[in-house]
Amino acid sequence: MSEALEQADKAKEAAGEDKKIALLIAVIALCLALSETLGKGAQTESISKNVEASNMWAFFQAKSIRRTVVQTATEATRLGLGTTGDDAAKAALQKQIDDWQKTAARYRSEPETGEGTEQLSERAKHAEEERDLAAAKYHHFELASAAFQIGIVLASATIITGIAALAWISGLLTLVGIAVTALGIFVPHLLNLP
Repeated sequence: MSEALEQADKAKEAAGEDKKIALLIAVIALCLALSETLGKGAQTESISKNVEASNMWAFFQAKSIRRTVVQTATEATRLGLGTTGDDAAKAALQKQIDDWQKTAARYRSEPETGEGTEQLSERAKHAEEERDLAAAKYHHFELASAAFQIGIVLASATIITGIAALAWISGLLTLVGIAVTALGIFVPHLLNLP
């Protein structure tokens, strides 16, 4: 009879331990879901900002080409100005040169619309900075997710093997995952992750 009571006590104890491990797995799964959600958001933002930066640089190049074409036309017309004898034609050419110079200056800097090459360059650089920040966050969240996934596997293995050290390692990995997630949120450039 005492042997049966001992076995019943051991079964209760094992069930209590299994419940604790199951709770640990649930907590780790919650952390995993959060880090995966944060990671997907950061990845999407990184891609979006990369596209935005690429578009800004393409617009910058188009404006630069336009400015170069206008400046070339200005110089060519200026050279022809000296050979023109008609004062009315000279005045018309000079007016055209002045208009082209204003256009070239506008292509270089257009603060009211933000579409001069100077402004486009600044906007593109800003988008690149935002892209890099999002990518840094993403890498942290991915590492955290890996720690959580390994933690879940080790906690599950604890139930099967009964080796308590696996549960402790799982708990430590969970803490590491939480720390890496926090770094990703608050100081993603602290660690230079690829």
